Amino acid sequence: MTGAGYMELLKLVAPESIMVLTVLGVLAADLWGLRGEELPFRRSMGAIISCSGCAGAIGWMLVAPQQANFAEGILVVDPLTQLVKVALLVLTVCAILITVDTDFTPHTGEYFALILLAAVGMMFLVSSEDILMIFISLELTSLSLYILTAFNKRQAKSAEAALKYFLFGGMAAAFTLFGLSLLYGFSGSTSLGGIADAIKGPRLDPLLVAAIVMTLIGFGFKVAAVPFHLWAPDVYEGAPAPSAAFIASGSKVAGLVVLAKVVMIGFKGAEGSAAWHGYLPGWVPVLAVLAGASMVVGNLAAIAQTSVRRLLAYSAIAHAGYMLLGVLGHDGQSLAALIYYVITYALTTLGAFGVVAVVQERVGGDRLSDFAGLSRRAPFLSFCMLVFMLSLAGIPPLAGFFGKFYVFAAALNSDPKNLGLLWLVIVALGMSAVSLYYYLRVLKQIYVAEPAADAIPVRASVLSRVVLALLSLAVVVLGCAPNLLIDKLVQAIRLAGF
Repeated sequence: MTGAGYMELLKLVAPESIMVLTVLGVLAADLWGLRGEELPFRRSMGAIISCSGCAGAIGWMLVAPQQANFAEGILVVDPLTQLVKVALLVLTVCAILITVDTDFTPHTGEYFALILLAAVGMMFLVSSEDILMIFISLELTSLSLYILTAFNKRQAKSAEAALKYFLFGGMAAAFTLFGLSLLYGFSGSTSLGGIADAIKGPRLDPLLVAAIVMTLIGFGFKVAAVPFHLWAPDVYEGAPAPSAAFIASGSKVAGLVVLAKVVMIGFKGAEGSAAWHGYLPGWVPVLAVLAGASMVVGNLAAIAQTSVRRLLAYSAIAHAGYMLLGVLGHDGQSLAALIYYVITYALTTLGAFGVVAVVQERVGGDRLSDFAGLSRRAPFLSFCMLVFMLSLAGIPPLAGFFGKFYVFAAALNSDPKNLGLLWLVIVALGMSAVSLYYYLRVLKQIYVAEPAADAIPVRASVLSRVVLALLSLAVVVLGCAPNLLIDKLVQAIRLAGF
């Protein structure tokens, strides 16, 4: 590669390079300049440095938008990937700001560095159309998230959750790597486009079927789809609240986007059909089963939870099922619906975890009873939680309603001759009605239940209130004016060639 080629590559990876330099900066500042300071000051300075790096990466992408395909998909930069990366960095900033008012570790520099490294892995993940690069990015993201889960050394649940996450993740990585290696052996190419060219044919080869199934098992773990969801409840409950928030939001965005890329580009021509009375073998029936199982298991299991964190975990499993409807449409419209849904869901669940983090820090627990009478003890936090819960339930005019509406419409339009995936949309509608029950249980505790006699006021810092207010506002605005995001997505998807 010539010097000009290296300079071009450096420009393409400038946002990721800025993030890596920020990692080094936050570690150096904490080691040499802040080690003797008080913990709140160290957290604040680490957050300022980390957020500045994220802002610099966002600014680069907004000021100098690019479009290129480096080395047949190793690195793809286009309006769609840049939009998703901006969303990931916004979520990273919010997760960092939530951390400032928590007190679970003295190792603040290392914690912020790991969040930034996980964000770098996610950015590379959504920017690649090459299975080797996808796997490397997955592992960078996963290793960072495993450590973030175990960061609260004062809680045995944190170590237990991290161990389960690591063991399930290692097994899922093995399935993913085996499936990707079979794809390479079958096609002779690591690029998704090359794989798609090789698998075209009237019938599916048994080796290809095995490769597709194993690959989907690996990605099913990343998005917490049933039956690969068993790690999620323990991680969401045991990890530090900011770590759980980041896993529930950023990891979901990156996982769903890369899954959509793999199946829509790499498995093009092997879709099959899951339509009622129109079944054809392919990846669509496999994902349809995962989607249906995730919606049913996630929503029914959430009803029995007494921990708000575990309730949000099973809610995330159910939402993974709804999101898979957007993947099943496998066209530009469904991809726009999917990305709109996953971004608005990430903002909502990040806000919900932010409220839980404040309550847990002040009260000491996250059980439903700990939220009793919260509206009298913290009216602002209660209103924010009201917005987040109703959006997760899909109540108009909040963003969650339009997210579900768009993916349901995309699923119905996927195979018009056979009424699309009508049977799966009916399941989704029924499970959405079920979900309203357990979201209202949380709101009942907040607004109806009487607080305990010894309950103390829950006071959030100014920073926490500002972050939660901005997240609530985003959920409301993107619900009342969904075209603010959906129009940009449609245009970016069109330019990306989907």
